Amino acid sequence: MSTLTELSTLDVLEAEAVHIIRECAAECERPVLLFSGGKDSIVLAHLATKAFTPAGLPFPLMHVDTGHNFSEVIEYRDWFVQEIDERLIVASVEESISAGRVQDETGPRASRNRLQTTTLLDAIAEHQFDACFGGARRDEERARAKERVFSHRDMFGQWDPRNQRPEPWGVYNTKLRKGEHFRVFPLSNWTEVDIWAYIQREGLRLPSIYFAHEREVFTRDGMLMAAADFVERLPGEEVSTAMVRFRTVGDATCTACTLSTAGTVEQVLAETRASDVSERGASRADDRTSEAAMEDRKRGGYF
Repeated sequence: MSTLTELSTLDVLEAEAVHIIRECAAECERPVLLFSGGKDSIVLAHLATKAFTPAGLPFPLMHVDTGHNFSEVIEYRDWFVQEIDERLIVASVEESISAGRVQDETGPRASRNRLQTTTLLDAIAEHQFDACFGGARRDEERARAKERVFSHRDMFGQWDPRNQRPEPWGVYNTKLRKGEHFRVFPLSNWTEVDIWAYIQREGLRLPSIYFAHEREVFTRDGMLMAAADFVERLPGEEVSTAMVRFRTVGDATCTACTLSTAGTVEQVLAETRASDVSERGASRADDRTSEAAMEDRKRGGYF
């Protein structure tokens, strides 16, 4: 007598994400997968390759490059794209600055993180993308918890959390007017622990900065920031060397690291399970400017 195999939580999350990716590819004309080289976008790209194997992806990958990225992540990005043999579009914030589309910030707290919005929206318009896959998860931050799986953006790229479409029983309304697009989040129901457990199960390679390493850092607003030539320090912010790792990857000017000796996926997973603070809460200076910082950026077209 045969018995049904019980699905694990990761099996269910994987099946849901693959379904969402296939649904978007079937219903939208020109999707693109936003790929930063961070752990969530790596898992997302891996799921996309699973969704369409043995064929290639029916859409390109795109990285919005601030020019202030961690070198380890850029090296990984280029390796990954070559490894899966897919097309990568690089939308450059540096080029947006040169073209006068945005103005570079100056001073110790300057960051190009907010400038990414204009670069992203310009790239969406240039390539006429009608859907952008993103690796955001609802457990990361309160504004992201409001997102639908198919998150509607108007013709200006703006997000209105009060004007989103219901998604009963995983049924998605994918109709768009000209100039509108969706941000599609297949990892919405995943947690940070799920991501690391899936990385462990699938044997995924990650950029080295996710694991403990020695780095020059300084303390700002209670966070450990990486020292870099393009990061101006405030008086009293002395550089020291510490054993750290990064929980999230973003623009180096606003992404903090954490003290850690976790050098393997198993050790990182154990640390993550013991943590009571989300990775964005612990590691992103741009989310601390106000309680509604993320929501304000998202309303204007941010990821």
